[in-house]
Amino acid sequence: MERPLLVYTTFPDVASALNIGEALVRERLIACINVLPGMRSVYSWNGAIERSEEVAALLKSRAGLADALSAALKARHPYDTPVILHLPVAGADADTAAWILAETRLAGR
Repeated sequence: MERPLLVYTTFPDVASALNIGEALVRERLIACINVLPGMRSVYSWNGAIERSEEVAALLKSRAGLADALSAALKARHPYDTPVILHLPVAGADADTAAWILAETRLAGR
């Protein structure tokens, strides 16, 4: 059975995270997006230290869709260089894994 995949990314606001997440669910590239508002970030960007409020998001997908999901996320993302981290899943509850695979199976990429 193909392994589930978690993808971590950030967005500037809840609305963009939910809108992009819904599009990815409709395309069956992800089974679910969890949006976690209220994150504060400090980071280096273009030689300067920046502070911002962001939204963290975890996307539930499957390993075989990693490249297609990254491409679709980049194409829609409001950031020039979005953070997209693939977090491999070492194990999962069988029912959870089956649900993720079932909800993403028609993407077939």
